[in-house]
Amino acid sequence: MFRTIRHPHHQVRFRTFLYFSLLAGLFQTPSALAASYRDRLPQDEIVYFLLPDRFENGDPANDRGGLTGGRLVTGYDPTDAGFYHGGDLKGLRTQLDYIQRLGATAIWVGPIFKNKPVQGPPGQESAGYHGYWITDFTQVDPHLGTNADFTRLVDAAHARGLKVYMDIVVNHTADVIQYRDCPKGCPYRSRADYPYTRQGGPNGRPINPGFLGDQVQSEANFARLTSPNYAYQVYVPEAERHLKVPAWLNNAIYYHNRGNSTFAGESSTMGDFMGLDDLTTEHPRVVRGFIDIFGSWIDRFGIDGFRIDTERHVNPEFWRAFVPAMMARAKARGIPNFTIFGEVSSPVIDVAQQAEHTRTDGMPLVLDFSFRAAVLQALTGQGGSDGLDLLFKGDPLYQGGATATLAMPTFVSNHDLGRFAHFLRLALPQASDEEVLKRVTLAHAMLFGLRGVPVIYSGDEQGFAGNGDDRAAREDMFGSQVESYNATRLVGTDATTAQSSFNPQHPLYRAIATLAALRRDHAAVRRGRQIVRAMSDKPGLFAASRFDPVDGHEILIAFNTSTEPLLANVEVDARSAHFRSLAGTCPSAAAAPGSLALSIPPLSYVFCEAVASR
Repeated sequence: MFRTIRHPHHQVRFRTFLYFSLLAGLFQTPSALAASYRDRLPQDEIVYFLLPDRFENGDPANDRGGLTGGRLVTGYDPTDAGFYHGGDLKGLRTQLDYIQRLGATAIWVGPIFKNKPVQGPPGQESAGYHGYWITDFTQVDPHLGTNADFTRLVDAAHARGLKVYMDIVVNHTADVIQYRDCPKGCPYRSRADYPYTRQGGPNGRPINPGFLGDQVQSEANFARLTSPNYAYQVYVPEAERHLKVPAWLNNAIYYHNRGNSTFAGESSTMGDFMGLDDLTTEHPRVVRGFIDIFGSWIDRFGIDGFRIDTERHVNPEFWRAFVPAMMARAKARGIPNFTIFGEVSSPVIDVAQQAEHTRTDGMPLVLDFSFRAAVLQALTGQGGSDGLDLLFKGDPLYQGGATATLAMPTFVSNHDLGRFAHFLRLALPQASDEEVLKRVTLAHAMLFGLRGVPVIYSGDEQGFAGNGDDRAAREDMFGSQVESYNATRLVGTDATTAQSSFNPQHPLYRAIATLAALRRDHAAVRRGRQIVRAMSDKPGLFAASRFDPVDGHEILIAFNTSTEPLLANVEVDARSAHFRSLAGTCPSAAAAPGSLALSIPPLSYVFCEAVASR
């Protein structure tokens, strides 16, 4: 059982023997783990997210994806943040031990499908290293390896009891379709101004006779949609006419072809995402096609879940057909707890928007961007911890209510919005390196202690800080050649990204591993009902109780987000009379029935477990 867990950056010390005993416990029975991983519920996972190109290079022979020429042909330039760097599936397989010793139980792998190597106008080119410019949905991108390499990766992960989640894209493909009457950056043209039944506007030549619009989503109706030239004159360059796989994706009739999305109104689901070809996901052929495509990945590889990119930019009817089909496919493959979560991106707390997609779209889970916003608010001095209370008050809005949110993936850093440490430094430029480390550690304590499934973004455990969003937060875990990455000061170390970053002694790696072990050993933290006990409109106390789903005993988790020591009485269940420390220092007994007196050092946390009196 746990003793008090002490960490050097929480004004207390690790018990080294305990730390390594906890880690060893993760691996004492690998065969048992492998036999039981299918049975784990989604809320019991700890997810590690990575972009394969930026993780580990296991085979330099595939760095150029089998292409010859310069970087504008091959996409490979390890010195440029916008190009391929050489990471691949073989490299990822060699680091499974590193991931598992961190405490992760599932790996979310960025898109691995074959991409258009390079896109962009002259002078603004970049590569598809991130995986979101797909041309072939049936095979692994040659820069990352082969389908056989993916098989070996999944099999190796499963042998360790690790699940594998694929990052998938339905909203768009690579940018192949062009418009004759508009260069790059074509503005969105609405259905009212450019109806499907006229070419170039209401007064244009009649086309698509009898088509009743995309709201009538029947085979018979879409059979009348034969011309894609209602908003723009569509064409595909000769060299790319057969680029996409499966072949049906090369037909422009299956795309909206209305110009760039403004990410508002109808354009949110019908506009091109930054110029990428936006699929007509209302079309029955497109629905069937993607059910076949991604069902095949389940059939062939036995993967354990999907993270869905740009989920909010696809019409709800598509998801209401797709999600049940994927669940049925997984069940037929012997995968009872297949996990699907959609990306509903927002930089602010917006519970209603996230919850809408679980109800309207039938999305089982969404990636909790609002959690990230609330933690950022609490720990950057921009506000108090009341944003967390606001977040959790919205849990009943989700389909399935607060119980469903126990399985919602939560995070503090990601590859699009940027790394937590970057925003800390922006908000608190005078903060010392020690203070930044404490705040980043505290953010991960919130990630692991509060409701939801923690997602660790690769590199956070090594103190990666980023220098902005998007590509500025996609550093290499293997030795990097990108000058801007190597010049960015990391958290908790004097090392730089110029050297390999797989150090299990990094203070953040150790802190996360300890939190992961705590979560693993206490069902109350993984899937226990949560009650917010205290919050503040300024830096200070946030506390919540988690209750064991079997016997109902309480674990009180409390955080001090201020730079001053905190003394506070916190409400607990009146039956919780005696406590032991799981992290930090907890009183051994309640001050009175229903009240626990806490003393928490600055920027620290405690996990206090109620125990039966002796």
